Amino acid sequence: MACDAGVKPRKKVEVDTKTTTNTTQKESSSMNSSMVQQLMPEFTMDAFDAKTGHYTVVKSEDYKGKWTVICFYPADFTFVCPTEIAAMNAKYDEFQAKGVEILAVSTDTKFSHKRFVETEPILAGLKLTIGADPNTEVSRAFGVLMEEEGLALRGRFLFNPEGVCVAQEVQAPSVGRNVHEFLRQIDAWQHATATGEVCPAGWRPGKKTLPVNTDTEKMTGRVGDYVTIEEIMS
Repeated sequence: MACDAGVKPRKKVEVDTKTTTNTTQKESSSMNSSMVQQLMPEFTMDAFDAKTGHYTVVKSEDYKGKWTVICFYPADFTFVCPTEIAAMNAKYDEFQAKGVEILAVSTDTKFSHKRFVETEPILAGLKLTIGADPNTEVSRAFGVLMEEEGLALRGRFLFNPEGVCVAQEVQAPSVGRNVHEFLRQIDAWQHATATGEVCPAGWRPGKKTLPVNTDTEKMTGRVGDYVTIEEIMS
């Protein structure tokens, strides 16, 4: 059923940049506007590891078997972007405690990332790794590339340990995302995955879930017998 806890992958997104024209790539990106229930696209790219202060290489296979956040942002040396990166970094230890890896990505080079981290005051003490996608292949594969600008939208993707995307949020550049809400979603997805239950709107640890794994027939058309709107909104 549509609201059960199982997440099965849809057809994997593949981008062949050697044989695909720009027109075809745009059409493919449009047809695959959602990454949800798709496997993580394969990628290899240069990166800047802010924790060590050194350049590195990151690959999609590095995240196999792990809960993973891939977080795209438009560009270094902009205005909203460093606030989002800093907010994710402020919660870095919470992400780690939940067993979640984080990879930030923009279409800037690794050299730009290094300079950006070293000069922007709000990024002092940054622990994140930032992937460099100057050829835009990774942004395109995830469906967040603004083709004319050559920049990525604000796209944030949560992958389960099987490599399947269970949640995504994509926004235009002017407004930053909420890290608190994202952590709440991670709690909900990890609980649903571990228990087979499903989580109603706004679920947080300690609140009621819906036991569709045991009471599917009883619950059909009777969700209000299990949880009230007051409980949901509390």
